[in-house]
Amino acid sequence: MNTGIGWAIGLLIFFPILWIVVLSFKTEGDAIRPPLEVLSSMWTLESYGLVQERSDYFRHFWNSVIISVGSTALGLLVAVPAAWAMAFVPGRRTKDVLLWMLSTKMLPPVGVLLPIYLICQRSGLLDTRVALVVVMMLVNLPIMVWMLYTYFREIPVDILEAARMDGAGLRQEVLFVLLPMAVPGIASTMLLNIILAWNEAFWTLNLTAADAAPLTAFIASYSSPEGLFYAKLSAASLMAIAPILIMGWFSQKQLVRGLTFGAVK
Repeated sequence: MNTGIGWAIGLLIFFPILWIVVLSFKTEGDAIRPPLEVLSSMWTLESYGLVQERSDYFRHFWNSVIISVGSTALGLLVAVPAAWAMAFVPGRRTKDVLLWMLSTKMLPPVGVLLPIYLICQRSGLLDTRVALVVVMMLVNLPIMVWMLYTYFREIPVDILEAARMDGAGLRQEVLFVLLPMAVPGIASTMLLNIILAWNEAFWTLNLTAADAAPLTAFIASYSSPEGLFYAKLSAASLMAIAPILIMGWFSQKQLVRGLTFGAVK
């Protein structure tokens, strides 16, 4: 019974992706037919060929890779020391700072779009990967700090104190004691934030035009005032989500392990 319910919920959640897969192998004329006629119509790779002719998929793909991986790496450089300080050297305001950081995620992005847009424009960073890497890092930094903080809290303080008694300095304590023990939490944090940065649409659509446009902009280019090109839009969407789906599939055990054992409870 429970297995059947689980399969039903899984299929319900997965159905939109399955329908995108089906439409991506149809022509535009077939894609707008009733569902049964869509399934019985001829399958073709025409939409994928037209998408690649119209847009440079690999340029958008590499922009997404650089922005998501770069913002995550930069965020870890900030989040690891911040989470270490809050977990092992807490102050009176540590919880207040953590709550304040979390509250920034409740701020509507459109509320700060204008100042960030003007900063990027006047600094010459509009439509550049650098701007998006920095913005994505700042957007996801609260989540990274919270995940690492809750994971670091699970590490026994006695181990760090023993390392200090053996003569380890702060740098050795963090690099050779803390980080090896926190690999699952760091890995899950990294994977989750790569996914969040990869799927981010608001900032990428507003801060890019052509040069730094990632795959979210690649998908949006198939929605125009003339209408929606369902087959081409489905093909572009599948090409955009396929890399992150594959990465998520192969890393799901690591992600679940990190989220379960201390990262988020």
